[in-house]
Amino acid sequence: MKPRRVAVTGMGVAASIGRNREEFWRALVSGKTGIGPVDLFDASGFRVQIAAQARWLRGSDYFTRKELSRLSRADVLGLIAAREAVADSGWTKGFEAPERTAVVMGAGAGGIYPTEIFRQELFQRQTKRHPSYLLSFPFCSLTDQVGNRYGLTGPRATIDTACSSTVTAIGLGCDWIKEGRVDLAVTGGSESLSQLTFSGFNALKAMDPQPCRPFDRLRQGLSLGEGAGVLILEPLDRAQARGARIYGEIMGYGTAGDAHHITAPHPEGYGAALSMRRAINGAGITEADVEFISAHGTATPVNDPIETKAVKLVFGPRAYDIPVTSIKSSIGHCLGAAGVLGVQAALLAIGSGKLPPTLHFQERDPACDLDVVFNEAREKNVDIVLCNAFAFGGNNSSLIVARMG
Repeated sequence: MKPRRVAVTGMGVAASIGRNREEFWRALVSGKTGIGPVDLFDASGFRVQIAAQARWLRGSDYFTRKELSRLSRADVLGLIAAREAVADSGWTKGFEAPERTAVVMGAGAGGIYPTEIFRQELFQRQTKRHPSYLLSFPFCSLTDQVGNRYGLTGPRATIDTACSSTVTAIGLGCDWIKEGRVDLAVTGGSESLSQLTFSGFNALKAMDPQPCRPFDRLRQGLSLGEGAGVLILEPLDRAQARGARIYGEIMGYGTAGDAHHITAPHPEGYGAALSMRRAINGAGITEADVEFISAHGTATPVNDPIETKAVKLVFGPRAYDIPVTSIKSSIGHCLGAAGVLGVQAALLAIGSGKLPPTLHFQERDPACDLDVVFNEAREKNVDIVLCNAFAFGGNNSSLIVARMG
């Protein structure tokens, strides 16, 4: 059977710079950053005290008190994004075949934040404790919440490969549709700030005291962030038949391992290059077809030059002609949700003819000498975009999105 083409027909976003897709995109192209002082928990004892926190988030604006008692902060962000994506896709009244609708979500730290609150209650010997905080601890919590809320009885999967989780999740959902296993997929993922991740990256000295500066010579590290993104995927022919709005096509994806180190990427970028090549080959295109790169771009001293090397390995001399952006300068590094937010930015760039900027640029780095879209959005029509998400452990994922043609 010929593989089916996969269209994106719904999109939902909940991030530090926007409560929905439109706010997110408007903030991105206008150069707004969500990175600022953390007040979700006491960060005064840390070397770095900033992150891209969703300061607008009030769970009670979206859910009942009873519902919130069983949801983590990551779940709340993810369900807000899922609600928008479902409404945007036109499936609000219910999916035609729930048994053939998959839920595939990527995860990071999952529901660790409410677990931390419960631990504080326990060790501070508070008389009132909330064991329900532990219900959302499993990484699969958002997957199950989405599936149960929309009555979806098709296949479910939760991918946790750290920062590449959601790109791999999108790829898996795309595969299931192409192979005819399902007719729809709700995919993406969510991440919230937590004391564990915040203290961990501080301990690694991987964070910048200033808002992060991807590909800049003065960069000192990443800025953590939180957010969620959800996509609705379906076969192109069915989407066209029902007159759905189509954001673009998921053409292919690739994954590869570094087999190098638990935190550091391979110094020559071999695994990252391999994932990009596999995405390009899986999409049935050539390197010459890629017109824009939504980069991983964490702003750490090590990552950015290695991603630059990997891009050069794949594209050769043409690497210097392809615009590159890292939206982490706007939304921080959202870890498990980083990939899907980068994919959504790519789809919105295709639809708008604008490339979002990489913020906080001051000085060029000879080791990061690609055509980075620094500080201001660039007017440019692009049809095919490569999206990168590279993770601890050498878990690399890349994905190709394209304008429907």
